[in-house]
Amino acid sequence: MRGVSAAARHLFLSEAWIRAAKAIRDEYTGKSPTPPPIRMNQVITEVPFGEGTIHAHLDSSSGQIELDHGHLPSPDVTVTVDYATAKAIFVEQDAQAAMAAFLGGKIQVQGDLTKLMAMQAGAVGPGAEITKEVAARIEAITA
Repeated sequence: MRGVSAAARHLFLSEAWIRAAKAIRDEYTGKSPTPPPIRMNQVITEVPFGEGTIHAHLDSSSGQIELDHGHLPSPDVTVTVDYATAKAIFVEQDAQAAMAAFLGGKIQVQGDLTKLMAMQAGAVGPGAEITKEVAARIEAITA
């Protein structure tokens, strides 16, 4: 992985992690496939730092994935999930963990489930190599 050292690892969803993940994504602007448009709010529970719950969002309606703290007005979908499961899904890209968590009731979804499914399908479509490279680099910065 380019320029990633052990000292550059950050706790998933911490301010430092968000900044580092954004920097990685910025390197791929115009190179990565256009993601399906989705405005997703996330409620992450059982967070091992801060207040214990993080409100975050993912917005790809501009054609680029933007991830940040705080909630969007009028999201397409809101997902509530515990920290360990969120990390397995979003960082480790563990589809089996996602399915098991969903079937086990550990993931609560409110809103347009089809948009959420379209986002997952985009990870295996055209340009998947770049998507995998970005995911690997983000995983490498995650403690």
